[in-house]
Amino acid sequence: MLEFKDVTKYFQDGNQKIEAVKPTTLEFNQNELIAIIGPSGSGKSTFLTMAGALQTPSSGEIIINDREVSRMSQKALAHTRMQEIGFILQATNLVPFLTVKQQFKLLKKQKKDVLTTEEYNQLISQLNLEVVENKLPSEISGGQKQRVAIAKALYTKPSIILADEPTASLDTKNAMEVMKILQEQTQEKNKTCIVVTHDERLTSYCDKIYHMKDGIMKRS
Repeated sequence: MLEFKDVTKYFQDGNQKIEAVKPTTLEFNQNELIAIIGPSGSGKSTFLTMAGALQTPSSGEIIINDREVSRMSQKALAHTRMQEIGFILQATNLVPFLTVKQQFKLLKKQKKDVLTTEEYNQLISQLNLEVVENKLPSEISGGQKQRVAIAKALYTKPSIILADEPTASLDTKNAMEVMKILQEQTQEKNKTCIVVTHDERLTSYCDKIYHMKDGIMKRS
């Protein structure tokens, strides 16, 4: 599903070359829920944005569903992101002038193959979002916005789910509910899910755990 072959990412800071991700070779498969844990500045978010075809590597190859994406055009990358990737980011990126329900209608216009009405209603119910469907983002709490963002990521039926601190603004009950949903989606619908987190409580739901420090990823 997702493969890194000797991938690196570095940034130039004046005369200094900063290696955000040192040479990394990994393979993530279907039905795997993976946690990546590490301190701030360890390279986790850079790794995640490369996995989601938002950034290209400095060297090496990234393969998503048997397609090498490292050197794709921007148009091809955008298509891959829409078809294959579900992002759950700390910035919820909700359209401010659309209600929660309208956010999903917009997604359906962009991608036809989305959850059925029954599946959508079940997901909204699991995330306790029925009461906010007709509200604007400015009218709901930070935790509710985060849960809407999670629902949006799953709505387009991606093969790969990439979550950057998905439970950061949630209380314990909702955080565990979100992890249960991600676990169900991964196992029952043959997805690959990677969760970047500081919260070690979430690892009990994961099949594999990696620690990242100074751009180096190691399996726990």
